[in-house]
Parts: sequence; C-alpha cells; structure tokens
Amino acid sequence: MGYRKLGRTSSQRKALLRDLATDLIVNERIETTEARAKELRSVVEKMITLGKRGDLHARRQAAAFIRREVATTIDENGNETTSFALQKLFNDVAPRYAERQGGYTRILKVGPRRGDGAPVVVIELV
Repeated sequence: MGYRKLGRTSSQRKALLRDLATDLIVNERIETTEARAKELRSVVEKMITLGKRGDLHARRQAAAFIRREVATTIDENGNETTSFALQKLFNDVAPRYAERQGGYTRILKVGPRRGDGAPVVVIELV
C-alpha cells in the first residue's frame, strides 16, 4: 500500500486530510501527530504546485479539495485583510515558492503526546 490509512475509512481519511491541509494553508504552521504530518506533506505540496500553475483548471482542482475557510492576513503596513483559504493559496503562498522545485513543508519533532504517547510534530510551510 502506498499510503497510510491512519485507522480510518477512505472518506474519513479524505476529510481529515482536507481539514489539515486547509488549516496548514490558513495558519502556515500546525501541530499534529507524525503519521498525519507525513501524509499531509504530500497533499499540501500538490496543492502548492497547483497554486504555482495558477490557471483556471488548477484553481478548480484546488477548490474541489480545499475547504472554504476564512484566512486573516496582515500585510507589512499592519493592515488586516480577510480572504478565503483558496485565495491565500493562490495569491500569497504559491508565489512565495515560484523559484522552488518542491520541498515546501518542514516537519519538526516536538515529543510524545501526554495522553497516549503518540509522537507529536509541528508541520510548517518553509
């Protein structure tokens, strides 16, 4: 099997990865378990590659996966603007990696989770 099942059915797994990918695009840094982060890495890198392409078909493919969440961004002047996660992906995140050929995420190990000892990591956009 070429992917982790994460102890879920296929629809639950897809929903989990959609939520995590959207949160990572909105917040640019999230804390989760190591197995989820390693699976999320491939999904987010594909979304950023779609964002770099930037055409209508790529935007529709990303819109089919990314949830419709509001992302608040602060520019260099301190002005606060709100946009959707899809807009942030195409307007802010993807142009940042225009010269980069993959490797858009970084996984940093934090330690075990208190309740069950699962390895917790921070996954962030480079």
